[in-house]
Amino acid sequence: MNLDKAVNIDDMAVLARRYLPRIAFDFIDGGVDGEVGLARNREALDRYKLVPRYLIDVEKRSQETTLFGYAYSGPFGICPMGIAGFFRPGADLMLARAAAKFNVPYVMSSASCDSIETAMGEAPETTWFQIYGTRDPRITTDLIRRAKALNVRVLMLTIDTPVMAKRERNMRNGFRRPMKMTPSVILQGLSRPAWTFRYLAKGGIPMMENWRPYAAQGASANDVADLYGTETPAPAQTWDVLKLVRKAWPGPLAVKGVLHPDDALTCMEMGADGLVISNHGGRQLDSAPASMDMLPIIADAVGHRVELLIDSGFRRGADVAKALCLGAKAALFGRPAMFSVAAAGEAGACKMLDIIRQEISLVMGQMGWTDVSCAGPHCLLDLANPPPVSPKPIIQHRASA
Repeated sequence: MNLDKAVNIDDMAVLARRYLPRIAFDFIDGGVDGEVGLARNREALDRYKLVPRYLIDVEKRSQETTLFGYAYSGPFGICPMGIAGFFRPGADLMLARAAAKFNVPYVMSSASCDSIETAMGEAPETTWFQIYGTRDPRITTDLIRRAKALNVRVLMLTIDTPVMAKRERNMRNGFRRPMKMTPSVILQGLSRPAWTFRYLAKGGIPMMENWRPYAAQGASANDVADLYGTETPAPAQTWDVLKLVRKAWPGPLAVKGVLHPDDALTCMEMGADGLVISNHGGRQLDSAPASMDMLPIIADAVGHRVELLIDSGFRRGADVAKALCLGAKAALFGRPAMFSVAAAGEAGACKMLDIIRQEISLVMGQMGWTDVSCAGPHCLLDLANPPPVSPKPIIQHRASA
């Protein structure tokens, strides 16, 4: 299969599997522990059914979405994902440029290989920036300072990584620091020569450019990665980190990784402008509920006082439509974006975004929606809580005299 023949997100994953060695593919694809959280995310999305309405003029359909006061061309975007440059050199900037072409948000991870300065130089209107609380709060503060100086539109604080989870695929494959060139890893590299050539041509382990300023002068890529691993995660952090970020950041602030309604309310009370309901794509707590299961609960708790976004398990335009019906303003895609850019670079990222855009448009047409504001709970059937069956027909048809 080549890129032109890819028709859905699963096809992009197939292309990535053919390009990446197993150790790299599994890093993207895997979850934690027994990986039941990955299945739970899909089960929650599949449980909801869209109930269409017909005989509505849907010739003109608009996906335009306003997020934090800015207009975007669709209710979807790209999640923050670290070390994308390991899978394809320059992947962070490829994702940024692709998002700019489609006018949807790309959230650059502070653990990216390219820098936020470079990304903002190429896609200033669609690039947001994600940070973690660090053991040394001066690093967190300085990351915010850099984002502020660049006029980043939205800052995102991820709170759901107090400790590193047990990622068993990585453990089996030897994906750890320091990376060891075991016979198995070498054989995987030989089986994927295109990836291996690019990896070696760029000097091996890529530099985490956002963290380079905090390492010693002349630090190697390994040194910078070690610094990042020392500073994050920060298990001692408390709500004080959100207080620090809110005080230092003057613009729209989204908090990512919220699953409990009480945490959602606390974030709102401390000044968060938005929440990203997320279980980290099933990559942190395997027994956590699916993001879609918590979306209606959190939406009910916060009302319309903050903007809600969501991620974890999204693969289809219909998935996005379901999230809109439950109160989200946009859905963010993680693995699909990483697979796509790894497999085919910027063209792959554009292909993925185009697939999602077209699928949303088709779903809107089937649903009778002329714009995204048409979405609502009245458009959904929850198979776990079906409506009661009426003992009588809803409409009585009388025979003509």
